[in-house]
Amino acid sequence: MKRWVKILLLVLLALLVVLGIAAVQMFGLRTFIGPRKRSLTDRKFESTPARLERGKYIASSMGCFYCHSPHDWSKRDHPIPNAMEGAGQQLPYTDLPGRIIAPNLTSDKETGAGNWTDDMLARGIREGIGYDDRTLFPIMPYGHYRTMPDEDVASVVVYLRSLPAVKNPLPQTEVIFPVKYFIRNAPEPITAPVAQPDLSDPVKRGAFLVSLVGCADCHTPIDNHRQAIAGMDFAGGQTIPAPWGNFASANITPDPTGIPYYDEALFIKTMRTGAVGGVRELNSTMPWMVVANMTDQDLAGIFAYLKTLKPVRHRVDNSLPPTLCPLDGAMHGGGDQNRK
Repeated sequence: MKRWVKILLLVLLALLVVLGIAAVQMFGLRTFIGPRKRSLTDRKFESTPARLERGKYIASSMGCFYCHSPHDWSKRDHPIPNAMEGAGQQLPYTDLPGRIIAPNLTSDKETGAGNWTDDMLARGIREGIGYDDRTLFPIMPYGHYRTMPDEDVASVVVYLRSLPAVKNPLPQTEVIFPVKYFIRNAPEPITAPVAQPDLSDPVKRGAFLVSLVGCADCHTPIDNHRQAIAGMDFAGGQTIPAPWGNFASANITPDPTGIPYYDEALFIKTMRTGAVGGVRELNSTMPWMVVANMTDQDLAGIFAYLKTLKPVRHRVDNSLPPTLCPLDGAMHGGGDQNRK
């Protein structure tokens, strides 16, 4: 082989190595070799009245049934049709990268989770790996649920096992290229026990719940790369496209442009009714109909935590036409009233 050919091959090989290293640094190693995952175990959670009650509370008040059930989207409170809780649906949001299915979690063996083991469910809830070993799209908030204590996970699984079988055939999730590979970086195995959190005072309780439910995911503005904008935690302005309209999330910090006028009673009543003071209705993109199922103690804790947030000046007003906001670079009502 001629010397110049050998040199060319070495240069090409070096270039491929450099490109490979750069791709791994940019997109993450798991994009190419698959997600982190642990092997399934044969553990089975004992059903007890306490677990059934706790599991039902979590499923109904923290979003499980909201995503994993069909709804009548034409009604303001998005009711679930009778006997269809947990039967799955295709998520309706219009900005998703493909067709995202929240699967049927009932005990039906053909279209639901009837053949899934307890550990398949537990691993999916907190670790982001489905029963079939695929990576779950992170709209399933397993990143937040990692902090869910072991006993709560057991309770959720026990309650899901108690759901009557509902036959509801659904298509498979189809995430578009290249997102279907990027999401492989998200799952992380849990190999150590997760203990009960410290809920000894309302603020600690609220901090845990706000993190678990993922309030910041919607109430913090994001940049063009869908990353949270630093210094604007919970300041609102993120637009959530949905079939019933595109509305920006509210600023829920204590700043005058946020919710400084709320007291605990008003906050709880607003979450229960979906209306501020019984007059100004919250947009249904805010799942108040889910949060309404929380206990007064949990809602009071969330409010106590929100009162501790750093005030962020950011006007968001969905009653006004969308205008460009210089703070978050987004179009939302009241955007032009903000200044850097």
